[in-house]
Amino acid sequence: MDGLRDLVAACREGKAPYQSLVDRVPYANFLGIEITARGEELTFVLPRRDTNLGNPTLPALHGGAVAGFMEQAAIIFLLLEMGEPRVPKTIDFTMDYLRAGLFRDTFAECRVTRLGRRVANVHISAWQVRRAEPIAIARAHFLLSEETAEA
Repeated sequence: MDGLRDLVAACREGKAPYQSLVDRVPYANFLGIEITARGEELTFVLPRRDTNLGNPTLPALHGGAVAGFMEQAAIIFLLLEMGEPRVPKTIDFTMDYLRAGLFRDTFAECRVTRLGRRVANVHISAWQVRRAEPIAIARAHFLLSEETAEA
């Protein structure tokens, strides 16, 4: 698996774990992002780590760590959803923080709302206890490069 294309294809075919793709992304690796699959549904996990702590008094997650987690989840999800992996570049990322993210594991799921030739739109929802009670939601718009990724 020399390039990203081979790794994405191996993940999609079940020949490589999804986590191997996450581990290739430096910022996702720094945050400690994990990915789990149940059937064809992917759930991203931001584990409870001291480096993601924002307010030790509450204690609560850092808002930037939550936003970074959600953006990275969307990018990785797009790589897996596209037939031909192209590196998505963020055009716009809008966050709505709905409640405090407590210092515990946080989960996210992504849904592609539009996947065109040049632009993709993704909705991301993050929760901690119940999926129906998100701590944050986001909408992301990505530019899909013309060249395929070989990184």
